Amino acid sequence: MPIIDLSDTLQNDKDWTPWWARNSVTYQNHKFGRLAIWMLFRITPKYLRGGLGWANDVIKLSTHGTTHMDAPWHYAPTCGGKPAKTIDQIPLDWCYRDGVVLDMRHKNHGEAITVEDVKLALDKINYKLKPFDIVLIHTGNDRRLGTPDYFTHGCGVSAEATHWLIDQGIKVMGIDSWGWDVPLPVQAQQAKASGRNDIFWAAHFVGIDKEYCQLERLTNLDQLPSHGFKVAAFPLKVKNGSAGPARVVGIIED
Repeated sequence: MPIIDLSDTLQNDKDWTPWWARNSVTYQNHKFGRLAIWMLFRITPKYLRGGLGWANDVIKLSTHGTTHMDAPWHYAPTCGGKPAKTIDQIPLDWCYRDGVVLDMRHKNHGEAITVEDVKLALDKINYKLKPFDIVLIHTGNDRRLGTPDYFTHGCGVSAEATHWLIDQGIKVMGIDSWGWDVPLPVQAQQAKASGRNDIFWAAHFVGIDKEYCQLERLTNLDQLPSHGFKVAAFPLKVKNGSAGPARVVGIIED
């Protein structure tokens, strides 16, 4: 039963990540642990097997700073006129379901994935969506991980396609890019040029009307079949959180 890791690696990323999205991992080695044990318990190295203490790590990150699941609360305070769910309120049975990969690698930078694109991709793999499937959009943008272009380049999903997926009973959908929408610099330019308020973050704002979750910053979707696998995507239980980092995997059924 092959298990495919679909998650980014959490690490210090200041060399390529914008300041507002950086993660920080402070590593405390076994010598540091030895000192901590002395400070806490006044235990000297002679009482420690090998003369060393424990290792520890201190992490500073946004809940959106690595592979994660967005909760409806991320999009707006309400969904359909009711309080939007935070990440600790997401039903766990949404997070382990049959998966399907839709290949959108033909889409160019700045293009939106349309309803027609989604339907054609489903026809190509001869698959009919069923409620609660986890739909994964394969753009290939994870190849830009480790470069500043990761945050500014690629395609994204339109609001109309997001509505359509939700209307098929989909609760969780994911993408191998930094965000679900067309890259924000592109949307910002389009919104300011048009003077409209229905362009910037349009697919995310679908969550004002309809309840759904996004998986963002996925990787390795090219290692999955188009269907016939499970997705496990359990987010950290962050109280009142807008998102939760997740170790997302694809489980290929024998």
